[in-house]
Amino acid sequence: MNDLVRIEAASSIAAVERDTGLPKDTLRVWERRYGFPAPARDANGERLYPPEQVEKLRLIRRLLDHGRRPAGIVRASTEELTRMLDECLCPADAAAAPRDDSLLQLVRLHRNVELNAALRKALMKQGLQRFVAETVAPLAAAVGEAWMRGEVDVPEEHLFTEQVQNVLRSAIGAHSVVGGRPRVLLTTFPEEEHVLGLLMAEAMLVPEGASCLSLGTRTPLADIRSAALEGEFDIVGLSFSIAYPARQAIDGLLELRATLPPNVGIWAGGGAVRDKQKRLPGICVVGDLDDTLAALRDWRASHAS
Repeated sequence: MNDLVRIEAASSIAAVERDTGLPKDTLRVWERRYGFPAPARDANGERLYPPEQVEKLRLIRRLLDHGRRPAGIVRASTEELTRMLDECLCPADAAAAPRDDSLLQLVRLHRNVELNAALRKALMKQGLQRFVAETVAPLAAAVGEAWMRGEVDVPEEHLFTEQVQNVLRSAIGAHSVVGGRPRVLLTTFPEEEHVLGLLMAEAMLVPEGASCLSLGTRTPLADIRSAALEGEFDIVGLSFSIAYPARQAIDGLLELRATLPPNVGIWAGGGAVRDKQKRLPGICVVGDLDDTLAALRDWRASHAS
């Protein structure tokens, strides 16, 4: 009877992928390489994951999003993963200042209409750049922290991203100028699907008179190079979330730098490349939104006629 109950409570590999955001292929590779997860099999040989393994996979996914690597966490116990997660969340920083969680609560409750209205109200009050710095960036951090704690799941994270994207794209369109300098091409490398960093950078640059074009996410290096050259862009801006492998980001950036002429600048920002400036000669590593504006001022100073 207990085995029957466990089987009925188990999840298919497709359900685990939806629940945790971990691709099926990744789950299979970990199973072979690390011995975890260790699913049971049904009568047809299909994988079935018991609830305790799904919960451990959720913890692993949250740690991956915070920059941990599979080799260091997949074999760890649930207790060890929980301790690592508590360390990542830095409660001392979270307690440093009070935070308005009203927007985060709308995300948790799936209140997309109210969330959209609240975001637009904040945009009207703050203006685009302050809205990005004072509302979007803290809310993104809060959603990320809530994801790490297991307080929001994939659907809530998608709701947040979709609503913020809608508001930012509309506002960016209202600020766009023709013929502004520098001309900035924005995109991400293949396997990087997080678009919010690109939009936030664009929202900081456009009000300053820069001319931005976004290729969206997951652009092959050869396509980035050809677009930069054919479009005569001054700068290629790339965003890397904290979940993107740092080594892969560095190798790709150095390869791109070698294929572009020196007059085309490369700016890189996001968690995966933070504090990596020494390993990225010839590339401007942008640490935060203020650094984006500082990089813009430096470029204009060096190109003043």
